[in-house]
Amino acid sequence: MTPKFSTLILITLLTAVTLLPFAVSGLYLPILRDQAFDLLEFIRTDLYKQSTGFLALAFVLFEMILTLRKRGRRWKIKISGSMQMWRRLHIFLGVGLVAMVLIHTWGATGSNYNALFLWIFFGVSLSALVGVVAETGILESPYKYFRFIPFELGPLTKENSLISKGPLIRGLRLFWLSTHIILVYLFAVMLGFHIFLAYYFQ
Repeated sequence: MTPKFSTLILITLLTAVTLLPFAVSGLYLPILRDQAFDLLEFIRTDLYKQSTGFLALAFVLFEMILTLRKRGRRWKIKISGSMQMWRRLHIFLGVGLVAMVLIHTWGATGSNYNALFLWIFFGVSLSALVGVVAETGILESPYKYFRFIPFELGPLTKENSLISKGPLIRGLRLFWLSTHIILVYLFAVMLGFHIFLAYYFQ
């Protein structure tokens, strides 16, 4: 089973707090440049960037284990542990990866390619988190039926644009999981190019 809805809400809040420095880095990075220039120079060194970059890459590789677990039988790869256990681990590692990217970049959003790469990463993280939170909220809800059109007025009846949990979750999953997978593929290609550029311009 995935983490409970309350746990996922806490994870979402933690992720929002972790993403906050990216939104306000334009305010604190100039202060850091003026007040702690030596620290700023250190976090721009090859040693810092490579060590934190490889740690972030390790998180990405661990995240990919869920794919191996899903398709292990077809690919003749045996990975122990239940699918639910790996799904839970995938969620927690994803939040850890967001934190690792913050440590790697110190909240700097970069420009051009790096900025686009960072936004794709945010899309990967948030598409998964929003989808899992929505699914879990529906599953744990005491209601059996939900309005297909939320703002429609009138009593809740099966005939009044209602949809049961199963079809609603399948519809949501078709949207958020497809979006997540497309962004993951795009992220993987951009990650390879990012690593290439980091070593090419070293």
